[in-house]
Amino acid sequence: MIQNVITRIREDLSKAFADLFLCFEANDELLDYRPAKGGWTIREVLEHVSITNHFLLILIRKGTAKAVEIAKDKNYDDLLLNYDLDWDKLKMIGEHNSFKWNRPEHMEPKGTLSLNEIKSTLKEQMLECLSFLDQMPKGEGVLYKTMMSVNDLGKIDVYHYIHFLVQHVNRHLTQMEKVREEFKK
Repeated sequence: MIQNVITRIREDLSKAFADLFLCFEANDELLDYRPAKGGWTIREVLEHVSITNHFLLILIRKGTAKAVEIAKDKNYDDLLLNYDLDWDKLKMIGEHNSFKWNRPEHMEPKGTLSLNEIKSTLKEQMLECLSFLDQMPKGEGVLYKTMMSVNDLGKIDVYHYIHFLVQHVNRHLTQMEKVREEFKK
């Protein structure tokens, strides 16, 4: 069961980032188009995703290290017997405007990064997430939990955190698609 969870996270991660990288192919006019009702441009959304990933990865990095360390001295087979991610609850994170959330100011785009810097950062972040999954191939990620206040998720393990990051990317892919559709009109 845990192998299926890890495989799905890896596949979802790869697809979300592949879709995200396609956004970089837009021309400057589309990248800088501001929606009529306000909101971020695609360029700003991409920067926000990279900033938010930065902060999520601090927790994922710490969680991975702790989970791997705990696994050295603990038998956790019982935790894996019926383990599954709460896919539906995490899926809500990926739906734009599905819940109210006041993002911290430090996660808002500042417009100081070039598109190449943002893309490079996102590639590094994707590879880091894949590396964390490689470091926890036997279910180690279930051993360490951290509080997640977004949408009242509560304490979630490292696998949930990685999939949360994926769903956050998906949330903003939807947002950018709405900007693209408005731009075309």
